[in-house]
Amino acid sequence: MTGTDQHAVVVGGGLAGVTTALELADAGLRVTLLEGRPRLGGLAFSFKRGDLHVDNGQHVYLRCCTAYRWFLDRVDGAALAPLQDRLDVPVLDVAHPRGPRLGRLRRGGLPVPLHLAGALARYPHMSLAERASVARAALALRRLDPADPALDGVSFATWLGRYGQSARTIEALWDLVGIATLNATAAHSSLGLAAMVFKTGLLSDKSAADIGWAHVPLGDLHDTLARKQLDAAGVRTELRTRVTAVTRTPEGAWRVDTERESLEAGTVVLAVPQREAHGLLPADALADPDKLLDIGTAPILNVHVVYDRKVLKQPFFAALGSPVQWVFDRTDSSGLPDGGQYLALSQSAAQDDIDEPVSVLRAKYLPELERLLPAARGAKVRDFFVTRERTATFEPTPGVGRLRPGARTDTPGLYLAGAWTATGWPATMEGAVRSGLSAAQAALAALGRHREHPLQEAA
Repeated sequence: MTGTDQHAVVVGGGLAGVTTALELADAGLRVTLLEGRPRLGGLAFSFKRGDLHVDNGQHVYLRCCTAYRWFLDRVDGAALAPLQDRLDVPVLDVAHPRGPRLGRLRRGGLPVPLHLAGALARYPHMSLAERASVARAALALRRLDPADPALDGVSFATWLGRYGQSARTIEALWDLVGIATLNATAAHSSLGLAAMVFKTGLLSDKSAADIGWAHVPLGDLHDTLARKQLDAAGVRTELRTRVTAVTRTPEGAWRVDTERESLEAGTVVLAVPQREAHGLLPADALADPDKLLDIGTAPILNVHVVYDRKVLKQPFFAALGSPVQWVFDRTDSSGLPDGGQYLALSQSAAQDDIDEPVSVLRAKYLPELERLLPAARGAKVRDFFVTRERTATFEPTPGVGRLRPGARTDTPGLYLAGAWTATGWPATMEGAVRSGLSAAQAALAALGRHREHPLQEAA
């Protein structure tokens, strides 16, 4: 094996690319990681706004996200993003006829599916008949195989309708969870992806849906700690480095051109968004590369509000009867000085709001927060700003499964990674890490290097 054969270039420094680079380096390859931005972490990053450490968006994971949990362990960051002891989600409905009503989705200690029976029985946001219909649909959901290609072409809303789910039930439960995890409503979600989310998260193990989130800025995990581990593994990491072309050399190796240099390698992994990957792929890499362009994207809007006093006692809650979806207290992780409280609103499937001016969003969301949080009515707003990710995720629409490629291309030595590839998961941090592991495994297998899959026991 030549020196070039033992060299791998990973294009893209998001979670998929960092994962791939770490796995390849741990297997003994010489790895170069190229990232166009001045930081690692992809779309899960942090930045400074004055004295405030701001995450571009609120990201959470679940106990069933075994790949992302592996990533946290690999970068020595698990203690900085702890999980709940058990699932507990406050859900506040401000549109109830008799006034605001608080409910909770909280799991018990019984085996699946009885672990959620108590929460469903006490959930005040649906009628008794609606709660009974949810139980029937959940039992039917357990019988589905998310990998069945037939499910990919059906919308989740169509399936829910077959099982008697009312518009209220979809709003108060299925979309409450689905919009946050799929970045789409049930009407615009593939049944296959929705079944994967609900079956894995709620119906596989009683603790599967316990929620975790970073108690430090995301950049501490996905950039600082990741870079430390990449350095320790011997990975050469180049930031602010845009790849302009990926071609084959006459000798059969890969040539990766950047604006500053050309690199030769036996293995190249494109861990970039689908449109960028399409632009870099050689003509013979995929049978139908234009399928990548048919994978749509969906936006996420995050609204950030800093108050002069504490207005929320819970670490987070979800809202019904309001355009507000999920609200998180980011005060401690942001390093907010001089008291006050910093709230981040995570607004998924935000097509209607993503391009609205800040003034319009301020006029829309501040009154809504006052409806939801009475303590906010007398509080002074110190700061209000938004972060927009117009292409935050791929669209999980029916039929998207047939568009998502696997890690291997038709050209030896060239691989794909990214949450948009065929991981079986929606566009989550979990899917991104899984894609990186798959790309690394495929590359190592082609090189004849056996390395046990980190998730072998969980797979």
